[in-house]
Amino acid sequence: MADLTTDVRYIKGVGEQRAKALEKLGIHTLRDLISWFPRRYEDRTALRRIAELVPGETACVSAMAATAPTLTFTRRGLDLVKLRAVDETGELDVTFFNQSWLKSSLKKGETYIFCGKPEGGPRLWRMAAPIVEPEGKREATCRIVPIYPLTAGVSQTVLSRSVRQGLDACADILPDVLPDELRQRRQLCQAGFAYENIHFPQSAEALALARRRLAFEELFLFTIGLRRLRKRREVVHVAPFQAVDMDGFYRALPFTLTEAQRRCVDEALADMASGQPMNRLCQGDVGSGKTMVAAACVYFAVKNGRQAALMAPTEILAQQHYAGLSPLLEPLGVRCALLTGSTAAKAKKTIAAQLAAGEIDFAIGTHALITGSVEYANLGLVVTDEQHRFGVSQRAALASKGAHPHTMVMSATPIPRTLALILYGDLDVSVIDQLPPGRQAVETYRVPGSYHPRVFSFIRKLAAQGRQAYIVCPQVTESGDPEDDKKAVTEYAQTLQREVFPDLRVAFVHGKMKPKEKDAVMTAFAAGETDVLVSTTVIEVGVDVPNAAVMVIENAERFGLSQLHQLRGRVGRGKHQSYCILISDHRNEETAERLRVLTKTSDGFKIAEEDLRLRGPGDFFGQRQHGLPGLKLADLGMDAQLLQEAQEEADSLLARDPELKTCPAVAERAEALFRQAADTLN
Repeated sequence: MADLTTDVRYIKGVGEQRAKALEKLGIHTLRDLISWFPRRYEDRTALRRIAELVPGETACVSAMAATAPTLTFTRRGLDLVKLRAVDETGELDVTFFNQSWLKSSLKKGETYIFCGKPEGGPRLWRMAAPIVEPEGKREATCRIVPIYPLTAGVSQTVLSRSVRQGLDACADILPDVLPDELRQRRQLCQAGFAYENIHFPQSAEALALARRRLAFEELFLFTIGLRRLRKRREVVHVAPFQAVDMDGFYRALPFTLTEAQRRCVDEALADMASGQPMNRLCQGDVGSGKTMVAAACVYFAVKNGRQAALMAPTEILAQQHYAGLSPLLEPLGVRCALLTGSTAAKAKKTIAAQLAAGEIDFAIGTHALITGSVEYANLGLVVTDEQHRFGVSQRAALASKGAHPHTMVMSATPIPRTLALILYGDLDVSVIDQLPPGRQAVETYRVPGSYHPRVFSFIRKLAAQGRQAYIVCPQVTESGDPEDDKKAVTEYAQTLQREVFPDLRVAFVHGKMKPKEKDAVMTAFAAGETDVLVSTTVIEVGVDVPNAAVMVIENAERFGLSQLHQLRGRVGRGKHQSYCILISDHRNEETAERLRVLTKTSDGFKIAEEDLRLRGPGDFFGQRQHGLPGLKLADLGMDAQLLQEAQEEADSLLARDPELKTCPAVAERAEALFRQAADTLN
């Protein structure tokens, strides 16, 4: 008999071949399968007679094939299958593209359901490329249809049928992890109903009930996991750091820290003097000075006789930190070293020996800092930069190099403080909500695609002045296939080089490149060897290029506000006035309002709050784009009240039963869910 840990290949109707395809999606067990939730839904419930059709409005029609299908071929190589369908109210001409098998499978005189967007009018309706199935089947028509995230080799039909088989296999064994009294108190449906209707909703109301139940469960378990992790942290005791005269550090700075930076430094130093390991998130907008907060903490740790390490996600970022911090800290007696994957073998060996002997105080590097051969004499502080690029296991690996070292993670992604406290519930949060004085705001404009010639002319003008430009392409497909993104970026860069900027130096970078290749492109751009860099969002977190003065973002409506703000932060880092140009032909008013926010403010926290507000209550039948990282259904734009209820119930349960002895299933699932969410989040 199957249980939720059963390998999907043993589920009736799945088998070895389909299981291998599902593996590409990370679906290995029955639990994985039934928890692979749709990313959106299509409402195909409207069943109309032909005379009742509305041009451009998706509908299903039950009609008889009045003619035998015909197959023709176009000059462009398309094959067309055409037939005429009728009901008692009218006629409908139907055309299918590149589906030649339909010529033999559709039969004259049989009744089918055709689902699509009609064109034409009462005399003769037309429908191109509809979904079609026999009238009695109604598997993909006349219902709310789930649309799943896919990968190559897995179709919607395959995934939907696999989920159906999975639900049938566990119908009698699906546990309800929520205590009955909690479920009844919060008016939540049972697990079986929820899983059935999240995948195969009987109605919009049933889908709403299912989603509310499963989102609540995620938030409840996530909160339990966070609370228990924080509790475990509180029982660890370490020798408190002693007070240090920080004036020497502050005098060495070529500028005065902002009040926000000083506040964050004070919060971190208080943590390190408390006798418990610091576990703090330092969150600040691009250019707000998070690195100087980290530098103050490093100075404090070293003056307490401990070592510090800073881990960056890329070699070029690590080199940038080393170039900026070592000239500041070395004169203050802090011995610094750079350790990355490209560090020569002999130098690596020397640095490792010096770290083990305590002859290096501060190591800056990449993943090389956590390799097995690298040991520290007395590691007391771990700093990770751009923390969302590291998994929990990677941060833990660095922290494990010392005995409960203090930990600071830095993030340049501005999110509302309340949201930060939810997402990083195991961390204390410091926010740098000021920018250093004198920093110029990036002038931001939204323009239609017809402005391309003017935009390109503007780039050429700036290039003549010695400036550089980024041009960012959006994700090309809903699947997010890196191969598609690679093609779009490389082809666009080649077109620009050949047809638009033949006299400028155009380069490109995308996610399919190897890290060394990406670093080489970015290094060349930073060195001024490239005029225009065409990229996907891989440059969202990257090296500082003070000479880059313009950021062009194609199809800007496809990005979230916070991501657009992050991309804008790649320019405006030098003495030159910088510009961000958002190109979008999208006519939706809500989209226009979102993009207008970027043109009005450069405050990342205001932008994040506005982004959250503009999402509204969500829409089951639209694509779901904004969720709580690592969780599959919960959405902060629509689940604020649900989150509050989940937190109340979690705190109530933990107050009564801190060890969850009465709810072992809650403890097990909370731990698993939180770790999974944390790894995705980080």
